Amino acid sequence: MKKAILATKVGMTQIFSEDGTLVPVTVLQAGPCVVTQVKTVDNDGYSAVQVGFVDKKERITNKDKSGKKEIIHRHGVGKAMKGHFDKAGVSCKRFVREFKLDDAESYTLGSEIKADVFAAGDKIDASAISKGKGFQGAIKRHGQHRGPMTHGSKFHRHQGSNGACSSPSRVFKGKGMPGHMGCVKVTVQNLEVIRVDAEKNLLLIKGSVPGPKKALVTVKESVKTMA
Repeated sequence: MKKAILATKVGMTQIFSEDGTLVPVTVLQAGPCVVTQVKTVDNDGYSAVQVGFVDKKERITNKDKSGKKEIIHRHGVGKAMKGHFDKAGVSCKRFVREFKLDDAESYTLGSEIKADVFAAGDKIDASAISKGKGFQGAIKRHGQHRGPMTHGSKFHRHQGSNGACSSPSRVFKGKGMPGHMGCVKVTVQNLEVIRVDAEKNLLLIKGSVPGPKKALVTVKESVKTMA
């Protein structure tokens, strides 16, 4: 992998391409990410870059006798992580992730990775936690068909037969049944970068990207680019 970045989902809109075609796009606030650690083969057994994204705000909880605000839990991180960020010379970050880049050793602590690492026309893979849908039935969750709605059917939105009573006398694992839907990691591959705004660190991706607004999205170079 040659390039990757962390982003937050802004929302969807549509733009016109050069030939006048209307293209639906997802807007991502991509970076700037800062390098918080460079892992090497000699020291860690593998080569990777650890990056941080989005500053953490200070948490002020009470006031002292003079009326001045006292910081009880600075940045909402533990002492170990606070020391980790101080060693890299960066502010405390909300998100920390690792990327196994081909040129990981060329990065230095505190260096920035911005949206301009990608260019229009690049193919990327976007990963995020999908929207949580709560408890849903088999029709919505698995796309199963409903039963007849008339003539006294009494079978409408049930998931159907679960298993024979005599053989195998049980329900097979993996049977599509009602349950919790969404809120899982989803990766959509081979999405196209339509436009890059380097000044505002925005990526415009063709089509939809997993997750709700403000969700953390990991954008990586596509692992199996299709023509």
